[in-house]
Amino acid sequence: MASDSSKQHWSTAEEEIMEATYRALLRHGYADLSISRIADELDKSKAAIYYHYDTKDDLLVAFLEFAVDRFEETIETETGDEPPEDLEHVIEKLLPLQPDEEQRQLQAVLVGLRSQAVTNEVFREQFTQIDERLAATVRSIVECGIDDDTFRDVDPSRVAEHILATVNGAMYGRVTTDRKSAAAAARVSLASYIDSELRCRS
Repeated sequence: MASDSSKQHWSTAEEEIMEATYRALLRHGYADLSISRIADELDKSKAAIYYHYDTKDDLLVAFLEFAVDRFEETIETETGDEPPEDLEHVIEKLLPLQPDEEQRQLQAVLVGLRSQAVTNEVFREQFTQIDERLAATVRSIVECGIDDDTFRDVDPSRVAEHILATVNGAMYGRVTTDRKSAAAAARVSLASYIDSELRCRS
């Protein structure tokens, strides 16, 4: 798992802005997001946001950091000493088999933000860090499984990159196409990969 030193400590005011940004993104999407709409969700003036962030992009970069911090905190509190179950839990969090409406909206928001990384270097750097942190989380679980002989002695980095690439691809397909069964099929394929690649045979 990521260490505490890698996490940013958020003030109460910053957390409130992040939560308001999240609500505004779910309501309006990236294309129609504005500081005014975030301020409406915050129930404060735009000045309260500009006190902390110079531009909308600065705010969104911080939002991505905040979202990953929250994800990692959730994983650390909800996983334990069972690497197979922990790995399945992380995959379910990243790519829910049956996402509810909020999860669907959040995935759409993240794909919309990721698309900006094609031309926006700041967003590219942020998504690079996000993927590296997620890969490190998966890699850590695989390493724990190897150490306690739950998993075979594989290359944890290679396995982590395969899982992350599959999850990202399935999420992109779920958000940008009407192929409703594709993400579920990817999950089944991923489960088969984990079983064949990692599970120790008696």
